[in-house]
Amino acid sequence: MSQRWITSVLDTQTRGGLAVVFSKQGFAFDDNGVLFSREWVKGLDLPLAFEHGIGHFDGEPVYLLVLDGAAQLPGGQWQGLRAFMLNDDFAHYRVLAYAAQIATWANEHRFCGRCGAANVQVPRERAMHCEACDLRAYPRISPSMIVLITRGDEILLARSPRFVTGVYSTLAGFAEPGESAEECVVREVFEEVQLEVKNIRYVGSQCWPFPHSMMLGFHAEYAAGDIVPQADEIEDAQWFRVDALPPLPMSRSIARYLIDLYVAQRLGLPEPTMPG
Repeated sequence: MSQRWITSVLDTQTRGGLAVVFSKQGFAFDDNGVLFSREWVKGLDLPLAFEHGIGHFDGEPVYLLVLDGAAQLPGGQWQGLRAFMLNDDFAHYRVLAYAAQIATWANEHRFCGRCGAANVQVPRERAMHCEACDLRAYPRISPSMIVLITRGDEILLARSPRFVTGVYSTLAGFAEPGESAEECVVREVFEEVQLEVKNIRYVGSQCWPFPHSMMLGFHAEYAAGDIVPQADEIEDAQWFRVDALPPLPMSRSIARYLIDLYVAQRLGLPEPTMPG
């Protein structure tokens, strides 16, 4: 089966194609979905900040149109990326997830970080270029680890004050300069709950566009220590039996996959599919 969404750099001088529209209100959608006629949108005299060609969906070129401030799209509504992630339309969510990362990068690099001059988009390359000092800025990916810690039939789950009420999840954190992903796992776990872990094993990864993370998923076994939640970061952390779990993260997240995978293995259930 052919891939529905393929990222690529498209020439914005070319006419036609489809468009996803982004503003501070989120992404636009209407009864037909999130993909609009590009020429129709550009003909509405909206406050367009910048445009990037981002790829092909079912063979059709797709462009990202970023608006400067709030706007009204005839017949359209606005919604944040997290809300789209909960919808059944995962194929279109992947388009929006990529578009969100490009929008963040392009907005943060409209001016050179070295000399302050205005940047210009490099043709046929995902880069912003400062013609004054010749500095190029490419989209960045921030590596982070997410880990499920287990102790036999128990798994460690924690709550952040930022979570939806009642939901528990795995531990996660960003890698620091100079450390490996495994070292990040050890450090973050100890910082957040004061536990030591062993037998760290890589499981899989997921692009996490909030705003530009690459989540590296791990499984680790409990080694030593008592749970001491990190102040201001962890609201609560507990050991839960695999057959008595609290409310969990959304099903398309790598956090949920790590949990479901271990539960399936312990209970002899069919293993889940990695999201994406």
